Amino acid sequence: MSSSYDHAITVFSPDGHLFQVEYAQEAVKKGSTAVGLRGDGIVVLGVEKRSVPKLQDERTVRKIHKLDDHVCMAFAGLTADARILVNMARVECQSYRLTMEDPVSMAYISRHIASVKQHFTQRPGLRPFGLSALIVGFDYDGSAHLYQTDPSGTFHEWRANAIGRNGKTVREFLEKHYTDEIAASDEACIKLTVRALLEVVQSGGKNIELAVMRRGQPLEILDTKTVEKLVEVTEAERDAEAEAKKKAAGKS
Repeated sequence: MSSSYDHAITVFSPDGHLFQVEYAQEAVKKGSTAVGLRGDGIVVLGVEKRSVPKLQDERTVRKIHKLDDHVCMAFAGLTADARILVNMARVECQSYRLTMEDPVSMAYISRHIASVKQHFTQRPGLRPFGLSALIVGFDYDGSAHLYQTDPSGTFHEWRANAIGRNGKTVREFLEKHYTDEIAASDEACIKLTVRALLEVVQSGGKNIELAVMRRGQPLEILDTKTVEKLVEVTEAERDAEAEAKKKAAGKS
């Protein structure tokens, strides 16, 4: 049935589907995994880095982008689409600051990005953006926020979430392990993000990119050595927990 109704974005199928939007969501599922986590005084973004050709400059392959001094975005899906959306969001952030003389709120910029995506699902001659985004940052009152948008134009706020390839697996891991105690500790938030990515990333720290923003501080992209140290510590703690569980099971 889809072949009769997937030629135009504005045409619904009889059972209520917009197939072009669903195809865009499939493009997201093929993208690199991205994880976002919100703590009490910190927000963390982690992404899976795909291996690049030997002669390619790694600096030109970025999945984490700064939108404003207090707003950052990671994405899963089509990189070219993300570049256009990031540029639109940056212009909106500066326009808001110029007009309102205040930094943009997290809810406003997330809603704007979602509105741009929705616009591309309701106009003939266009196609949906093939990406989902995790948007993190702090409002003027110091509160941390994490929003997620998808190709259909919807957006929701989360405490922790994952998108992209194996996003469901990572999200289920976060649901089991994210607690208020972890949210209260900056170090625990970073370690949980790393541990969540290690559920699907096999080659360790070299294929993980981490960005951290603390309340009142600028965005920090962690270098490879720092990430590898975090991976080593996280893996050691994970192995110790598994060993303790085995011992407990043996005693019972």
